Amino acid sequence: MNDDGLDDVLAEGLDIVFVGINPPPVSVAAGHSFATPGNRFWPALHAAGFTATVLRPHQERDLLHLGLGITSIVRRPTSRADQLSALELRFGGADLTHRLLAIRPRWAAFLGVSGYRPAFEAPRARIGPQPTMIGTSRVWVLPNPSGRNAHFPPAALAAEFARLRRAAALPDRAALPDRTPAAEQPGSSR
Repeated sequence: MNDDGLDDVLAEGLDIVFVGINPPPVSVAAGHSFATPGNRFWPALHAAGFTATVLRPHQERDLLHLGLGITSIVRRPTSRADQLSALELRFGGADLTHRLLAIRPRWAAFLGVSGYRPAFEAPRARIGPQPTMIGTSRVWVLPNPSGRNAHFPPAALAAEFARLRRAAALPDRAALPDRTPAAEQPGSSR
């Protein structure tokens, strides 16, 4: 684990790195990203076609085999992102830039415009592709998948995630046949 509690799920040359604002204490306690009940990250990934099934937080490393990763702008956990100062977000943005430059993903997908704007001094940023890059990585801002984000119900959240998947030219894995062995599928009597 890193000094603040959550390991990054990163490798060189990924297609997309999903960048949260910062980890909540519940995720740090669980030792896995997006482990807070009500967070819609895992269902949105599946509904958008990034994964063949809805993964659980403890399966986060399975994303690496799909060319996907997870990190955050700020490593310090807080219960709410608004507990971070603008200065802390800017320092986090600089730290994140160094991490992304080292691994060179094709895309950096920020989960929430409210974290991206101060971290990268982009007050006019909106959901969708951004005109700037981080090294060779293109930048996309997605809605925050927190259950507190009422502006994007699940279907709208999945649609935004799917826009990124299509822009990155990644296959729709949700439309592919499920390769899970019958004994491991939910409801199996084996």
